[in-house]
Amino acid sequence: MVLTTGYRIVDQFFMQFVSVPAQAAVGSSVFVAIVFHAAFEILAAGAGPLVARATGAGDEDQRRAVVGSALGGAVVVTAGLMVVGSIGAEAIAGSVGLNGATREAFCDYLTVLSLTIFPLVLTPVVDQSFLSIGQARLPMVLHAASLILNAILTPLFVLNLEGGIMGAALASNLSRAVTTGTGLVLLSREIGLGPAHVRLRHPLGRVLRIGAPMAASTAMYALVYWALLRWTVSPLGPHVNAALGIGFSALEGVTWPVFHGTAIAVASLVGRYLGAGRPDLALGAVKLAFYPVTGLGLVASAGFYFLGAELAGLFTDDPAVLAEATRYAVILSASQLFVAWESLSEGVLAGAGDTASVFRWSTPFNVLRIPLAWALAIHLGAGAAGVWWAINLTTYAKVLGKGLAVIRGRWLEITP
Repeated sequence: MVLTTGYRIVDQFFMQFVSVPAQAAVGSSVFVAIVFHAAFEILAAGAGPLVARATGAGDEDQRRAVVGSALGGAVVVTAGLMVVGSIGAEAIAGSVGLNGATREAFCDYLTVLSLTIFPLVLTPVVDQSFLSIGQARLPMVLHAASLILNAILTPLFVLNLEGGIMGAALASNLSRAVTTGTGLVLLSREIGLGPAHVRLRHPLGRVLRIGAPMAASTAMYALVYWALLRWTVSPLGPHVNAALGIGFSALEGVTWPVFHGTAIAVASLVGRYLGAGRPDLALGAVKLAFYPVTGLGLVASAGFYFLGAELAGLFTDDPAVLAEATRYAVILSASQLFVAWESLSEGVLAGAGDTASVFRWSTPFNVLRIPLAWALAIHLGAGAAGVWWAINLTTYAKVLGKGLAVIRGRWLEITP
């Protein structure tokens, strides 16, 4: 998971050699990219539990049908995102409150990213299929190769070929095309998937039904940040946009995937054990995962608090950006342990197919961030620190709700 989101770190790092507006544009585009991600997460999140249960039950035909229908859906989703991201780039830039050079850079980045987005849409479907059958090593190797290729292509396209921010978008999707294409071929061999299986067919309805709450939760999460950018972050200045990009993409771009990777492992185990009729083993996997997740959360909190300035300094030499990114790290250190627990809870619920509970305990508190951040940052004059604390406070509420949903144990009896 760290490798999966590593392209954000690469982009954020090399944008410091272009300009502060370019870095602010990449930072702001992250949340638009997450909204786009929600459109194809519906396929991966929906297919995951079904593939895991089919694997646990030994039903290979059902497994091929689910993966094939998800791949067919990916083609449709790609076409829609290409149109929205390219034609709507200007409108989207305006909706997040960007102006001047930052707005221009944002539009260039989003347009190129959208027109070449097919590999990005395919990646989570291929990854989730492998993870759901219990194979995590191959996706890790493929994402390592993708990140290495991206780290080579990005400076080449951005600096040597003077492609600027557009070169970063092209490098990201080109590197994904090579490795995801390889992964798709290997997945097809592993489960016996042929061209005839890739179509819009009956399992797609179940995939969409299960994946919709997760996708909606992700979309709302990103739209909340979209609103924060429009009404709170962007009015505070480009240095705050850039700081948010560094904090979210570069710092939490490492810690959150670590938490989420453990959660995905638990989700795969939960789905396969429930499919095999062993809820006792599913519950045991959750209990075992709690300890490493807690340890990782504590390490992340300490790292953010004590090394925030040093880590942020790797991505900028602008004093204003560095000061705000450091403040982000120090304040968000107070919630990293809770983010780890939240991620684990989501993994348990999603693995069981109880995606509705994830949506129920995520969306209301994410939406609350909009007025809370504005009240703290603008109305009470706390500045960007108010935004960062609004994120912390709502995280505490979310983990409480999701944790209680896991403890109650209703997910052990759900049939997706």
